[in-house]
Amino acid sequence: MHTSPPSHGRPAAEPSDWASALTLHQRWLRAVILARSREAQAVDEILQEVALGAVRTPWGTVPADRAAPWLYRLAVRQSLLYRRKLGRLRRLNERVGRERTTRIETEPDPLAWLLAGERQQLVRQAPGLLATRDAEILLLKYAEDWSYRTLAEHLGITESALEARLHRARQRLRTELTILQESEVSR
Repeated sequence: MHTSPPSHGRPAAEPSDWASALTLHQRWLRAVILARSREAQAVDEILQEVALGAVRTPWGTVPADRAAPWLYRLAVRQSLLYRRKLGRLRRLNERVGRERTTRIETEPDPLAWLLAGERQQLVRQAPGLLATRDAEILLLKYAEDWSYRTLAEHLGITESALEARLHRARQRLRTELTILQESEVSR
């Protein structure tokens, strides 16, 4: 009886279509996909994409003796696409998680909302207690959002003089806010 020599993983005959080529090379393609994707649960999904890519290519456009290298390249490409997709999903989940965490952290609680309302009311009252010059410079800077240069030009002073005036006006505002806050607490 005649026995054929061991095939050492090589196909005994050339495949006649993509279905037989995929069946013939499936075992080592799975190993390639597992090595590239590093996820055992992804092997079937990626192998399915390889099969789809193969059947979309008409049999005969790739010579039968070159089917194995062609399937290898297709398996590598599909594995890389899978990993890229996972990376995008991971980054999206991380970003959504950060946004959700930030949103949860920034949602005001009722007490903080009340205190913020009181603080805003105090800030609105304080400029009325300041000298006109201090209130004017603070309102132009913060309510109108003027730059130091624009403020200095409109007031006819140097920028360094403006910085000094703003510094003093902010100090006076802090003092007035502290006084108002203490008087609100003592009521």
